Amino acid sequence: MSGSSVEVEYAHDAAGEVTAADRDDLSNRLNDAFAGGALTMEDYQTRLNALFGATKRGELVPVIQGLPAEYRSNEPAVGGDQAGKPGELAPIGRAPRNLVIAGVGGAAVLVVLIVLAVLLI
Repeated sequence: MSGSSVEVEYAHDAAGEVTAADRDDLSNRLNDAFAGGALTMEDYQTRLNALFGATKRGELVPVIQGLPAEYRSNEPAVGGDQAGKPGELAPIGRAPRNLVIAGVGGAAVLVVLIVLAVLLI
C-alpha cells in the first residue's frame, strides 16, 4: 500500500479499538489544521469532542474527513539493496575510495593555504 489516506485506514478497521496513538496522531492533525486555518473554532471543538468520545476506529472517519491531505506510505523512502531489516542501521564499512581521495586532497589544499597565509603575514 503506497500512500493510502488515513480515512481509508480507519474505515477499513472500523471495528478496531481506538488507541492512544490514534488519539495522539489525530489530535496533532486537528491542531495543525486549526492552526493552519482549515478549521473554524466550532468545527475544531466538535471534532475534538468526537475524537475523545470515540471507542471504535470507524468513528474517527468523520473526525478527519476533509482535513488537508497527509501522505503516508508503508514503503521505505530509500530503496536499493540494503542488508538487514527495516529500521536497522547498516554495518560500518570502508569509505568509498573516491571519498577518501577527496578528503585527503581537501586536507592537502588546506595545509597549503595555511602555509601560504603564514608566509605572507
